[in-house]
Amino acid sequence: MRLAGLATVALLAVAGPAMGAGSSLAMLDQIEAGRWEIRPREPGAAPQRICISTGHRLIQLRHLDAQCERFVVQDSASDVVVQYTCKGRGYGRTHVRRETGRLVQIDSRGIANGLPFEFSAEARRVGDCTGG
Repeated sequence: MRLAGLATVALLAVAGPAMGAGSSLAMLDQIEAGRWEIRPREPGAAPQRICISTGHRLIQLRHLDAQCERFVVQDSASDVVVQYTCKGRGYGRTHVRRETGRLVQIDSRGIANGLPFEFSAEARRVGDCTGG
């Protein structure tokens, strides 16, 4: 019985920092709101422009408006890794690396609309959002 208790304490000691460290994603708050251009690294892929109010929107580019549960894998001053599940719509795992508040690198993979996706892209703020 004592051995099982020690195993539980050891597991919590290992898992605790990973779970607790990822709750804020403060790095994403340093990303400027506005119009962003997402440039996939895949040859022939067309850039996409989106309007974001927060850097947190960059986590779910293939599930933009879906309500998803998130699990933070890594949360540091320049990198975040988030795994998310959108009930009935798929899931993903995204790594965002901030170079500046106006330039980030994104790697994401998962399932969307029943199909696998994987992409690597550079995202750059290109202006303000216009219209309503």
